[in-house]
Amino acid sequence: MDRGATGDDRRAAGGNDRRRSQGGAEQHLTLAQVLERYHDGPDSGVFTDGSCIPNPGPGGWGAVYVIDGEVVAEDHGHEPDTTNNRMELRALMAALDLVPEGTPARLYTDSNLAVRTLTEWAAGWERRGWRRKTGPVENLDLVRPLYQRLTARAELELVWIKAHAGNRWNEYADALATAWAREEL
Repeated sequence: MDRGATGDDRRAAGGNDRRRSQGGAEQHLTLAQVLERYHDGPDSGVFTDGSCIPNPGPGGWGAVYVIDGEVVAEDHGHEPDTTNNRMELRALMAALDLVPEGTPARLYTDSNLAVRTLTEWAAGWERRGWRRKTGPVENLDLVRPLYQRLTARAELELVWIKAHAGNRWNEYADALATAWAREEL
């Protein structure tokens, strides 16, 4: 399942979004399996992903900083009771920590909702005292500091990348995000 706008819209409305691979079935690949299987996509940037199975439920996040196809740094984590959107935002927060201040980089996420939240909507919410026209901002405890940190780092660009489309480092971030559900990283 493509986790673009359609999946994000469904998640924003509280719907379930099971993570799917190219073949339609969920994959819990190890990092080694990802590196063996996938070779396409950008070879530099910070790639992030969040996962929650079921949604809401236990979840994880992952971020990997890559330059010219080589892993510079990575991080991942797990929360026992969360949502997919929270894990996507948590992964982006970790991405900011991986890139040294002043270093230009693209931050890739397969969450169109996260991109739109941070690049289209957050500025207006901030002007309105961190409120939406229709009520409170969801996940404000993550959105607010993430927006503030991202806007303070003009050298970083937030970019949407299609999920489960064979992009090596996006798949790697997915493997980090789902590591909590496997015995092996």
